[in-house]
Amino acid sequence: MRFEDTLQISAPQQRVWDFLLDPQQIGSCGPGVESIDVVDETHFRAVVKVGIGQFRARFTVNLELVDLEPIERAGVRVTAQAPGTAVDATAHMQLRSQGDESTEMHWEADVAVSGQLAAIGSRLIQWTANKLIGQTFACVQSRLAEGAAS
Repeated sequence: MRFEDTLQISAPQQRVWDFLLDPQQIGSCGPGVESIDVVDETHFRAVVKVGIGQFRARFTVNLELVDLEPIERAGVRVTAQAPGTAVDATAHMQLRSQGDESTEMHWEADVAVSGQLAAIGSRLIQWTANKLIGQTFACVQSRLAEGAAS
């Protein structure tokens, strides 16, 4: 499955970069994220609870930051395991300043699902993923706007 979008974020590019690359901050915006552990500067481990239709699972997620070009672009490789299912993903984002207080973020992700989760069907998975992605970015927008007000 492929996902992509371009968003306008009401915050300077450096602040958007700092927020998105801070595992605790971005993790706090991820629906179902129960914990995040920093392994090193570019490797993180998370526990995420996911529910799609009748499927419910707690995933152990390994994330690796790749292709870092500070304040402009970053990528992430993700492998996630839960009993009887697995997810592999790669995602990239690119940031562009839109003046002093606004940043355009273009992102794209390729996701492969196998096992029990794959049996649910791609339409339901895609619909749920889009909903969760929307919630995540709404949280990012809100948190960055709060930071601008302080």
